[in-house]
Amino acid sequence: MADPIENGRPAASVDSSTAGAATVDSSTAGAATVDSSTAGAATVDMESWTCPVPLRSSPNVVMGHGAGGVMSAELVEHLFLPAFAPAGTGPSVLRQLGDSAVVDLGGARLAISTDSYVVRPLFFPGGSIGDLAVNGTVNDLAMSGAQAAYLSCGFILEEGTDLEVIGRVAQALGDAARRAGVTVATGDTKVVDYGHGDQVFVNTAGIGLVPAGVDLRPDRARPGDLVIVSGSIGVHGIAVMSVREGLEFGTELCSDSAPLNGLVAAMLAASTDVHVLRDPTRGGLGASLNEIARSSRVGVDVVEGAVPIPEEVANACGLLGLDPWYVANEGKLVAFVAPDHADAVLAAMRAHPLGRESVIIGRCVEEHPGMVTARTALGGTRVVDLPLGEQLPRIC
Repeated sequence: MADPIENGRPAASVDSSTAGAATVDSSTAGAATVDSSTAGAATVDMESWTCPVPLRSSPNVVMGHGAGGVMSAELVEHLFLPAFAPAGTGPSVLRQLGDSAVVDLGGARLAISTDSYVVRPLFFPGGSIGDLAVNGTVNDLAMSGAQAAYLSCGFILEEGTDLEVIGRVAQALGDAARRAGVTVATGDTKVVDYGHGDQVFVNTAGIGLVPAGVDLRPDRARPGDLVIVSGSIGVHGIAVMSVREGLEFGTELCSDSAPLNGLVAAMLAASTDVHVLRDPTRGGLGASLNEIARSSRVGVDVVEGAVPIPEEVANACGLLGLDPWYVANEGKLVAFVAPDHADAVLAAMRAHPLGRESVIIGRCVEEHPGMVTARTALGGTRVVDLPLGEQLPRIC
C-alpha cells in the first residue's frame, strides 16, 4: 500500500543553531530594536507588542464561538462543562466531547446525539436545511459506529415566513430521513416574533445502537494509525457561500451533504480495528485532525498534496482568501485505522458510492503529540493549527 508519510516523520527539520534566528531583548521597552552586536540576528522586544483586537477576550458571544475552532472549544470547556459536568463529580461521558455519546442501558450500548441547523440560505445546490438536519445527526451517530434509528425534530419558525418555504424544508427533511433509513418519531414547533429569527431553524436529535465490538472514540488514535479521508474536502462550504454571495466560479458546485451510515457500516464490516471516525463539519478537516490529535495525545503528519481538494474549491478559496482545510463538509469522514487493517478498510470505502475517492493522507506519530503537521510540495513542513474562529459563518 502506498504510504504518503515516509518513516512516520516530516521531511524537514529546524536547526536552531542557524544564524539569523530572532532573539528577545527585554531591555528596550516599547520598541523593536536590532542588536548590531549579533551578526545576522534580529533582536526584538516581543513584550512590548500588543494585539489591537483582543479576539478571545470578550464578555459577549461572538460568531466565532459557533465556528468549531478554538473559541468554540473554550466556550465548551470553560462555560458549559463546569455547569453540566463539574470536575470531581465522577466520570462523565460528556467530557469525551464526541460527535455523539455512547451510554450503556442494561447491556445495550445506545448512541445519542443532537444538533441545530441555522444555515443561510435555506436552499443551496445539492441540498437544504432539511437535508442537513437529517444527515448531520445521522452522521454524528455513525461516527460512534451506531446506525441511527429514530430522530426528534424541532422547528423554530419566524413570524411571517411563507408556509410554502416551510413545506419545502419539511418535505426535504422527510425525504432525507427515508433515504437514510431513519424514522422521525417526535418533534416540536415554536414561533418567534418577526425579526427575532431567520425564517427557519431546525434541531434534530437521534438515537441508535452501537454493535458489539465497536469502540470509536476521539481519544483512541494510536501511533502508526493511518489517516483516511473519504473524498474531496471543502465542497459544502463553498457551495453555500457561492449562493449566499451570488458568486460564480465557472461551474456550479453542489453540496456533498449525504448520510454516511451506510459507508461506516461497510468500513466496520471490513474491520473493527477502526479507532476513530470524524465528520469534518464546522472547522473542516483542519479542526477535526487537531481535535483527534489533542484528544489522543498523538502527532498527526499529513502529506499536503495527498489531501483531495477539487480545483473549483481551490480556486474559490484563493479568490476569497480562505483555506480549504478549514471549510466545512457535510458528506465526508476522516478515519484513523490500524495500519494492518487500512488496506481492507480503504477497499471497502472505495467500493461504496460515498467513498469512491477515499485516500490515505497521513499517519499518527509519537512525535509532537497533540499537533498536526503537513508536508508541503517543497519538502518542508507547516503546522496545521486549530482555527481561532470562523471563515464562513452559517454554513450548517
